[in-house]
Amino acid sequence: MTTTVTAAAVSKNFGAYQDAAVRDPVIITKNGRPRTVLLAYEDFVRLSKRDRRVELTTELSADEITAVEATEMEPGLDHLNDELSESKPSGSKLSGAKGLTAKNAAG
Repeated sequence: MTTTVTAAAVSKNFGAYQDAAVRDPVIITKNGRPRTVLLAYEDFVRLSKRDRRVELTTELSADEITAVEATEMEPGLDHLNDELSESKPSGSKLSGAKGLTAKNAAG
């Protein structure tokens, strides 16, 4: 369970909160508002790996485009296509990964 504590309390007893953060994150408040979080190094590493890298489709090589075109959805995830269809503006055509070509990947 996440603990919430004031910055003053952390200052007075840092070791105890450091130990607590190994088990669960500790939210540190200042002036009554959450300001920082103390968490275990392993959690930090795990969360850092979740950062996503964004690249333009124009930067994809022909081999990468071919690999994307060859991908298939895992069984049981077809409902995600329906969600995409619902979020598209009317009049636009939804194209799946199989319809990705070098031409539409570039622009």
